[in-house]
Amino acid sequence: MGVSVQSKKHWENVYSTKATDEVSWFQEHATLSLKLIRDAGILLTASIIDVGGGASTLVDDLLLNGYENITVLDLSGTALTKAKARLGSRASAVQWLEASVIEAELPTLAYDVWHDRAVFHFLTAAEERHAYVQAVLRAIKPGGLVIVATFAEDGPTKCSGLPVMRYGANELHAEFGDEFLLLGHEKESHYTPGGNEQRFIYCVCRKLA
Repeated sequence: MGVSVQSKKHWENVYSTKATDEVSWFQEHATLSLKLIRDAGILLTASIIDVGGGASTLVDDLLLNGYENITVLDLSGTALTKAKARLGSRASAVQWLEASVIEAELPTLAYDVWHDRAVFHFLTAAEERHAYVQAVLRAIKPGGLVIVATFAEDGPTKCSGLPVMRYGANELHAEFGDEFLLLGHEKESHYTPGGNEQRFIYCVCRKLA
């Protein structure tokens, strides 16, 4: 099953032709993501991976809040390069991985927190979603926190010209199964740089031992 060359080309083109604050998913601050991590009482030394982090500003805010062990994974090397440039000297404190989440050779049972805002909803094939969940199971420590945000049931049907899946909290949790305990969920109304509203659902789970 590999990620198609076309898929990587798509995201490289997006980040090569648009400024990071022009893409529809841009957030000046990933406020809700940061709140969910902080509210869970995650230690500053915890190992956190931001899946599809690309040029997201979550890594900036995690560093500013004192988190010390952060990995950012994205399919687009261009997005990662832009994030590194934005962070300047602070970029050396972060591990950067250019890969597809369903193909990346992530270390086993290495992460305390798995965060994903808007990768999972691009996985429209069941086998891709299964591979993603298996990646989470392999990479996250028992008891680890999993935060996944997708378009909600009343969210868009496409993003960046690509079809997406939409979920309610129970449907999203069901994709992950009984090995994950649903701790809570929150909705977010995100406004794109163009002023359009996009509704997201965030699910917070814990990987059972």
